Amino acid sequence: MTDTLFSKIIRREIPADIVYEDDLCLAFRDITPQAPVHILVIPKKPIPKLADATPEDCELLGHLLLTVKEIAASEGLTNGYRTVINTGNDGGQTVYHLHVHLLGGRSLSWPPG
Repeated sequence: MTDTLFSKIIRREIPADIVYEDDLCLAFRDITPQAPVHILVIPKKPIPKLADATPEDCELLGHLLLTVKEIAASEGLTNGYRTVINTGNDGGQTVYHLHVHLLGGRSLSWPPG
């Protein structure tokens, strides 16, 4: 895996507004938010995209989603929120380090785009 913007954030080489961190993941506010709350939750393990995850990543992927739930609660998103994982070029992925978008704070329309 190539060195990405997110791996540099994990190593603190690039500043970020970090809202959560544990041994497995890091969460920070998106610099170009698409909603009042827009947080990215990333694994510290470098997985380029969801399509590259393996059965050994099952526990990590579950941890990411449960972390999203905890962060959503701490951000006061009691009326709901959206999670998005963009995968590959056609999926809109621009940084090839797996990440979960947590979006909320307003009513979100469908379809998303």
